[in-house]
Amino acid sequence: HLRLVESGGGLVQPGGSLRLSCKISGLTLDRFAIAWFRQAPGKEREGISCISGSRITTNYADSVKGRFTISRDSARNTASLQMNSLKPEDTAVYYCAAAWGSYTTCTLQNSNGRYGTWGQGTQVTVSS
Repeated sequence: HLRLVESGGGLVQPGGSLRLSCKISGLTLDRFAIAWFRQAPGKEREGISCISGSRITTNYADSVKGRFTISRDSARNTASLQMNSLKPEDTAVYYCAAAWGSYTTCTLQNSNGRYGTWGQGTQVTVSS
């Protein structure tokens, strides 16, 4: 089975950058999509980026498009989210999640619990 552990969160000033990592262990295969979700205070959990198992497909929420970049490195069993030009509204707990069977596509919606494996979350705070 898969285990996901996020790291890389912290406190950063507006305009700064952070790189989040999602360590994948247990069962390492490419036949699953990885997505990043976040939940900010007072807001519902939001899917912000995903990458298919094949890395053919990536998707980004409008709120982060052009600022965030998702990637995965199967050889090192990690997926990453590079976050640039951070804004205070990016403050949230960030989670990575895996959707089994998503090799060529991915979605930002967790419909019917599509993303069944989740990390513990890492806090990102953007503040001056």
